[in-house]
Amino acid sequence: MLIAAAVAGGFAYLKLTAKVPPKLDKTTLCPLDGPTSMTIVLLDASDALPPIGRQQLMTELIDLAESTPDYGLFELRVLEPNASGGAVKFHACNPGDGSGVDALTGNKELARKKWTQGFKLPLEQALAADLGGVPSDNSPIMATIQAIAVERFTGAKADDVAKKLVVVSDMIENERDYNQYRGDLSFARFKKSLAYRQYRTDLDGAEVKIKYVQRQKPPIDSVAHIRFWQEWIADNNGKFDSADRLQGVN
Repeated sequence: MLIAAAVAGGFAYLKLTAKVPPKLDKTTLCPLDGPTSMTIVLLDASDALPPIGRQQLMTELIDLAESTPDYGLFELRVLEPNASGGAVKFHACNPGDGSGVDALTGNKELARKKWTQGFKLPLEQALAADLGGVPSDNSPIMATIQAIAVERFTGAKADDVAKKLVVVSDMIENERDYNQYRGDLSFARFKKSLAYRQYRTDLDGAEVKIKYVQRQKPPIDSVAHIRFWQEWIADNNGKFDSADRLQGVN
């Protein structure tokens, strides 16, 4: 009797002290009071990616998504000139793959199933469908990032939440008021353009990583180009993380 009572008491204690998971939105699997972190991937597919670069990107983005903290948001957007902030192709929070679930107080198998069906497989399908390229004559990278910052990094639910922005692009800004196909790549020239004030935004301390797509044309000084974007990110209250070249050239 004493042993049975002790065991029952132990289970009761575990239930009382176990961390209660947040209530989730049934569609996005995000906590109702907001995600615990945000990882936004912006893919500029105005030109098709080289096959080897596409393969590399698929692997790296899936790894990035699977390393998203539990209840953190992972969102995939494709840059489209007529879609403010880009077209959202995947939007879900990582519900946890079950590895952190206590077998005594939770259901590891159920958690793994929810993660696979609601997060992993839909993401893989979105990546496979949306890396093919959307031809366009212009690349409003700054305007798209500005819209993302307003939509995702602004408001009470975004306060004190770790934010990460990954941009997959050749990063060549091509808009009416500022064009990197012509003129030097100095930040000083950009500050004199109308685009400087038009696209100023607040990245709210977001960590920004660039996956740099290499193009054969036009020839461009990639070192000066990355330096420009480092300055642009800092000027808009972001934190430049790194710029890695995707393999292959188009």
